[in-house]
Amino acid sequence: MSGDTARDFYDHLAGDYHLLYQDWPAAVAGQGRALDRVLRGHLGAGPATVLDAACGIGTQAIGLAACGHAVVGTDLSPVAAARAAEEARTRGLRLPTLAGDMRALPFDGGWADAVVCADNALPHLLTAVEVGTALGEMWRVLRPGGLLVLTTRDYDALRAAKPAGQPPKSVDSAMGRAITFQLWHWDDDGERYDFEMFRLTEGGDGWAVRVGGARYWALTRAQLSEFVAEAGFAEPVWRTPEETGFFQPVLTAHR
Repeated sequence: MSGDTARDFYDHLAGDYHLLYQDWPAAVAGQGRALDRVLRGHLGAGPATVLDAACGIGTQAIGLAACGHAVVGTDLSPVAAARAAEEARTRGLRLPTLAGDMRALPFDGGWADAVVCADNALPHLLTAVEVGTALGEMWRVLRPGGLLVLTTRDYDALRAAKPAGQPPKSVDSAMGRAITFQLWHWDDDGERYDFEMFRLTEGGDGWAVRVGGARYWALTRAQLSEFVAEAGFAEPVWRTPEETGFFQPVLTAHR
């Protein structure tokens, strides 16, 4: 992964990220409840001490904090991490955040009950070494018996279809109006792709057009399960959105 490219992309997206959702507050609440069920199903009634290793503007971290968990967030984008903390504060929630790379987490070992890395963040890492390093860091900060929760796009299906992108999506909400679409450019081997995101956002002077992009490794469930096992985790299991209520496939494994 080019850290500079991904960081710049999310720095510039942070102010508008909520406009990727028709109703971002509802998404925060719903995703938080879904992941809360996953955590409590594996760790007991809780609450748990949770590291969100790719917190973005807080979509999952705020939802988990609202469910009673003690959450700390890190993100490659300092702008996104700062917004997550502020969004939590306005809701009366505590969410300490800092800028940090999941390949070198700035925490002591063994302190977290759970590490969450959701919403297709891990596939920004483009090599086996990078993925293994990040998973090793997540293993390190977990206590023995702690839980890893990863979510990605359904790359088993996407690699078979190799779609050219995502169709336009319009948002007209109390938080703003926007039209967003993506173009995907697949490598010849079908494993990785570059994406371009086009955003039209309404402001005081009319509509503004913004374009940004980055790169993903379309890791299949089998590939990611193997990486998780190689990092030392036990019992990696995938569950579908129908099973969890979360919008992406969810992998869980224990230290």
